[in-house]
Amino acid sequence: MKLYTRSGDKGTTGIIGGRRDKDHVRVEAYGTCDELNSFVGRAIALLDDELFPDMKSELVKIQHELFDCGSDLANVKEDAEFKVTPEMVTALEEHIDEYIPQAPELQRFILPGGSIAAAEMHVLRTVTRRAERLTASLMKEEPINEHVFKYLNRLSDYFFAAARVVNAREKVADIEYERSAIVFKGSRKKK
Repeated sequence: MKLYTRSGDKGTTGIIGGRRDKDHVRVEAYGTCDELNSFVGRAIALLDDELFPDMKSELVKIQHELFDCGSDLANVKEDAEFKVTPEMVTALEEHIDEYIPQAPELQRFILPGGSIAAAEMHVLRTVTRRAERLTASLMKEEPINEHVFKYLNRLSDYFFAAARVVNAREKVADIEYERSAIVFKGSRKKK
């Protein structure tokens, strides 16, 4: 198999069930999931094996799920069988719920950063938000698997919670945004 096909030399790309311009919002959405997946790989490489075996394992699973997101976003077949499921969204919620008590209670907005690995988690969060925004734009134009959008929404929350846990385990304090009001009152109370 050749790595290059020359089929995209005119500015279009093949997707599952058709072709789209390379700058079409659908291509931007699944391309951003691919970009995010690369950043997740870098985050895995930055995490200490002894401090973060659970998180590293979760991130590898997330990499597979991001491929699923990209595949679903690239699929325009009318009889498409999608890969992203509600159970994948629920699993992210469960990880978030496990992480919240592992970091100090949050009252104010925090600056992205802390340790190098935590800063990388914040990069993941913001790239996920971009993928989510692009997917929202795509949903206005064409049908998609709605679970992809929900997954991306929870994934950005997961990365925020993970960033805070990384700082907590590495004993690095989050830096509060100095002009933030108290916005997270009772963030640990069960709903």
